[in-house]
Amino acid sequence: MLREPPLQRGLKTTLIGIVANAALAVAKGVAGYLGNSYALIADAIESASDVVSSGIVYLGLKVAARPPDEDHPYGHGKAEPLAAATVSLALLGAAVTIALQSVREIVTPHHAPAPFTLVVLVLVVLTKETLFRFVFRVGHEVDSIAVKTDAWHHRSDAITSATAFVGISIALIGGRGHESADDWAALLASAVITYNAARLLRASLYELTDASPSRDLEVQVRRVAGSFPGVMALDKCFVRKMGLDYLVDLDVIVDGGIAVREGHRIAHGVQEALRGTNPRISRVYVHVEPHDRSAHGESRRLGTS
Repeated sequence: MLREPPLQRGLKTTLIGIVANAALAVAKGVAGYLGNSYALIADAIESASDVVSSGIVYLGLKVAARPPDEDHPYGHGKAEPLAAATVSLALLGAAVTIALQSVREIVTPHHAPAPFTLVVLVLVVLTKETLFRFVFRVGHEVDSIAVKTDAWHHRSDAITSATAFVGISIALIGGRGHESADDWAALLASAVITYNAARLLRASLYELTDASPSRDLEVQVRRVAGSFPGVMALDKCFVRKMGLDYLVDLDVIVDGGIAVREGHRIAHGVQEALRGTNPRISRVYVHVEPHDRSAHGESRRLGTS
């Protein structure tokens, strides 16, 4: 059975999240309103924002998959971490909104939440934690920061619901004077969401600024290129992520006495070897350098590929 391409897996996973979040937002909003629980209403706000953010992730993946054109010769891959950064900012915005509303509810006297809201919250936590594990696994497998960020939206929702469960339980068990416990729970949840949003935003910005991916990938590139026939040694090896693919800049050192055409052949051989070893490597830029040195101690460049 053929495995789905990374893009298609990411898109399908994101669509599942959109449908699930829309259903949960409605269910939690109605339950929170009828059950007099702002913590549950805060949960509904979280799920509603997740629908929008998942839509942004979906759009970012679609744009990132577009082929290079005249205006974007390196492709549109940066749309993927850009979508992740946008979603992280949206998550921060949702956390601030929840925090402000929680404070307002804390200082405003109101009735304790209804007991049935606890049942709703248990179902929400189980659903969202399951979604988190599924979406994050796919995001890890396809190495998509946008899909991973979308997964953490699900985890944040589960955290919000779990703290709401604790808060409502305290309000119900404590009785009079503890009515605002679920609002304090929502305030605590907003702090957790803020932390996760900041962490995800940092990861997105790293990718947007061409931070190096895992060291393991560079080791793999050096191993494959260094073992190719005709390659005597390697010099520079830079790897950067572009969408769901990788771009490699590599210096290979060959015998200084061979013809330019032979050096060109070796460079193309290295390119094909790397792409064949890792299909996620979409482009390899190889610069060929001679093993012998000039009188000034500098490498003679035989050609580039």
